[in-house]
Amino acid sequence: MSNETHDEARMDVDNLYREDVYTDRKVGMIRVLVPVTATGETDASRPTLYVGQASLYTPGGALPLSFELDAANLAEAVEKFPEAAQRAVDDTMRQLQEMRREAASSLVIPGSGQGGLGGGGGIQMP
Repeated sequence: MSNETHDEARMDVDNLYREDVYTDRKVGMIRVLVPVTATGETDASRPTLYVGQASLYTPGGALPLSFELDAANLAEAVEKFPEAAQRAVDDTMRQLQEMRREAASSLVIPGSGQGGLGGGGGIQMP
């Protein structure tokens, strides 16, 4: 491993978290990220972070969603989970629709004069 790669893989000792995971085994999970020092002691000078996780089921399979929960404790994170999950679903659906629009507008149809087969778009024999 080169020194450059070695430095990029170095963990930030001032930004360590312990992760606890809570789930109802139906709707999703809440990851609680508790800030810790390099020795593993809780770092009370930084806030605990709450991250919700759920899945959006599509014809192509499950699409994982991850979203921050602005909460002061686990109970508040659980309370805020449904609204935050819905926002994540809505945002994801908007992004998927935009990707579909972009993909549709970038299609090149043979014979359309955009670098396709040219001519009338049919098969041409030599």
